[in-house]
Amino acid sequence: MSIKSELKEKGRSIIEKSSAAVPIHMQIKGAHLFQKAKNTVFKREGFPAFVEYDIPDVMSLELKDIDVSNPFLFKQNCWEPYFKRLRDERPVHYQKNSPFGAFWSITRYEDILFVDKHHELFSAEPIIMIGDRPDGLHADTFIAMDPPKHDVQRQAVQGVVSPQNLKEMEALIRSRAEDVLDNLPINEPFDWVERVSIELTARMLATLFDFPYERRRDLAKWSDIIGGAAQLTGGAGSVDENFTAAAEIAKAFSELWRAKEAKKAAGEEMGFDLISMLLANEETKSMVNRPMEFIGNLSLLIVGGNDTTRNSMTGGVLALNQFPDEFIKLKNNPSLIPNMVSEIIRWQTPLAYMRRVAKEDVELNGQTIRKGDKVVMWYVSGNRDERAIDQPDQFLIDRKNARNHLSFGFGVHRCMGNRLAEMQLRILWEEILKRFDNIEVIGEPDYVQSNFVKGYSKMMVRLTAKS
Repeated sequence: MSIKSELKEKGRSIIEKSSAAVPIHMQIKGAHLFQKAKNTVFKREGFPAFVEYDIPDVMSLELKDIDVSNPFLFKQNCWEPYFKRLRDERPVHYQKNSPFGAFWSITRYEDILFVDKHHELFSAEPIIMIGDRPDGLHADTFIAMDPPKHDVQRQAVQGVVSPQNLKEMEALIRSRAEDVLDNLPINEPFDWVERVSIELTARMLATLFDFPYERRRDLAKWSDIIGGAAQLTGGAGSVDENFTAAAEIAKAFSELWRAKEAKKAAGEEMGFDLISMLLANEETKSMVNRPMEFIGNLSLLIVGGNDTTRNSMTGGVLALNQFPDEFIKLKNNPSLIPNMVSEIIRWQTPLAYMRRVAKEDVELNGQTIRKGDKVVMWYVSGNRDERAIDQPDQFLIDRKNARNHLSFGFGVHRCMGNRLAEMQLRILWEEILKRFDNIEVIGEPDYVQSNFVKGYSKMMVRLTAKS
């Protein structure tokens, strides 16, 4: 073990031993102050903010200068030609000068499958985002763990999305969709992202965590901050915001955890929410005493439960506006909704990539990836790969084998909540078709500044009621 690694482990041990005496949120605030003081003493500059500029035509660049980690590719909605050129000319592409360090881009469907399925060759540790975590916030998440530890922690919460639990949640999800849709204005412009996508997702997250319903918007806010720091994904957020959000999450969820812990000790019946399931599992029942693991996994579950569903709720509306014949097809045949849901998730690809690190030298599509190299699987590109998907840029609600997309990943890290996301979208569209004859998108939507979350910050729409 290197000296740096040894010091990191000693620091982690000290934090975990202190957790019984010092609340987690106070530890995080202390770590934040310590890092700021250290940066001042050593005159370290923070990660630079990204300054927006017009993205150039990809054909004007040399291959070596193409950097698909640029967050403005998605913000300016000009990502498609960049990834197409890489798929065609350099499907395994090395960028050595990005703000996030050197990395390989994997852009073809079959190559992405290879990397995703071979966890023995490509490690998910230490993080799934392209950037690095801020010093002092080295939180652990099971999605960024390799087996066997990954498998144990994932199994602890898998039950919340079991078929039986999903069946029991369906009526609640439907009633909330009905409530949100029934209170939307007719024939008046409004922001679909704010009124529908964020609201419905926040309600679902509150249910999954048994979190105070009146504070549900905090969950959406924390998700945006966690995935929005410049250092991690090229977002507009700061490291300071990440520390603040982590402290808020720690305070809220440690209080919720202790309340449920007392309920369990009193012999009361536990629920089927994520906290109750973590408490019920032998391997995770004391996770609150391992602060970095506690914060990391809760943050993962918040982001995972937010971004996929939220941005697909918006993306589906946009897709049907861009392909109006498909909306006519849907209204004529509502039984296509389940298949359309899979097509929405493929077409949108709400999380653009997952990062891995090569465990050994690997030959892939004519390139040698060296041990320790950062490898980025661009799901957003694989889902538009003409070699694997017929007419990939078209939105086709009756597409054959629509579920064979990459958006949920493959292998041991395949998205745990994929069935829940599909169910939420299915119910939303079933209820939309009952009420509205049209959802007109007004103008261009505003896109999120991030190379990780492929999403929307605003999309104005106008509803026409069903006659």
